[in-house]
Amino acid sequence: MVGASATTAPAAVPAAAGAQPAGPAAPVTARVAFTVNGARRELDLDLRTSLLDALREHLHLTGTKKGCDHGQCGACTIIVDGRRINACLTLAVMHQGSAITTIEGLGGPESLHPMQAAFVRHDGYQCGYCTPGQICSAVAVLDEIAAGIPSHATADLTAAPDLSEAEIRERMSGNLCRCGAYSNIVEAVTEVAGRRA
Repeated sequence: MVGASATTAPAAVPAAAGAQPAGPAAPVTARVAFTVNGARRELDLDLRTSLLDALREHLHLTGTKKGCDHGQCGACTIIVDGRRINACLTLAVMHQGSAITTIEGLGGPESLHPMQAAFVRHDGYQCGYCTPGQICSAVAVLDEIAAGIPSHATADLTAAPDLSEAEIRERMSGNLCRCGAYSNIVEAVTEVAGRRA
């Protein structure tokens, strides 16, 4: 019988007296509570669940997009405790008690956030897949500049960063747009920044 040994299951190893056969380990879960878009949410999650998957798969907030899932494209950018982060690179259990804002929390079709409205006016969304992350990032960028946080484009680290195009482009460089709408996005961010000034 040629090849019979390749298709035959290996002989079972006799179990020790009283030993239970090893099966797949049950996932370790934990109760996690945080505030999402102003509402307190509690979830029982596998400890390995990313914050992105908690939002999309467990809370059904699908506005935040899963792009590369490696922190390289920025499509999953959200705002946590006032700072923007890539939701794919962090575990949900690390954000116990955090205040999380997703694109759904910024505004809706009947009441757009000023940054959402500016993206529409300047055609900064193109195919739209990266747009939620771009808008969350842009909102946080303006807060970072207002707080005086420097970037690699900040020439004078002792002075408040300005609202230059170079500053905005540098700070938005972690959000990729495959449609190439960068100039429209910068125009939208600049418009909102100008209204804040």
